[in-house]
Amino acid sequence: MKLFQLRKGQFVYYQNELHRVYSVKPMVKKSVHLMKLKDLSQHICSAAEVDKYQPKELDSFIFNKNVYTLSKYRKAEEGDFILITNPNPDYLDHYSLNEIEVVASVENKGVITNKYNGIRHNEYLLMVPGRDDNSNRIEYRDIQDIEESNIQDHSDVISDLLPTIGDVYRKNDTNAAIDAMVVAIQGNTIILGGGLELPHEELMNNEKWEFLYSLLDK
Repeated sequence: MKLFQLRKGQFVYYQNELHRVYSVKPMVKKSVHLMKLKDLSQHICSAAEVDKYQPKELDSFIFNKNVYTLSKYRKAEEGDFILITNPNPDYLDHYSLNEIEVVASVENKGVITNKYNGIRHNEYLLMVPGRDDNSNRIEYRDIQDIEESNIQDHSDVISDLLPTIGDVYRKNDTNAAIDAMVVAIQGNTIILGGGLELPHEELMNNEKWEFLYSLLDK
């Protein structure tokens, strides 16, 4: 019965971590295909192994190695990420529950995304970079087990946020888009392609740099 309650797009917890249902294939044993939001890795499991979660305002989580807090009050701007929580697409649009898209332009009634979808303002929550002080952390179902564990000591979250050689980042605080790959790490100094050196804290600032992908995952 649990399998029939799952559908594409739902947020679920699998092995204590937040995932999005990519597809459900009832005719196979491992019927649920998932994408882990933290690092976009894909996983396959059975319906019995997951628990559903409905995202809401002020939830915060890690998406693609960056932290975001969901908000319905701040106006979306070009370049922002949105989480589509209340999808009602027109026949020319192609989006579904809990898809994450990038705002390409803002209009009075809604936004146009980089996938050319027109999404009304009441259909999404804005993903604001950073973790609000009043937010509800949802990247783990049971965060206490992670924080109090003598084995993990919450180091998996920290290590996943740290840059590694082969990671590609985009500079956000300039008019022209600049993409650069991490080619070396020396202590707290990150060296990008072209010889650009900057402290780790600057690269981890979501307002200045955005993680795109890792060449090691391709």
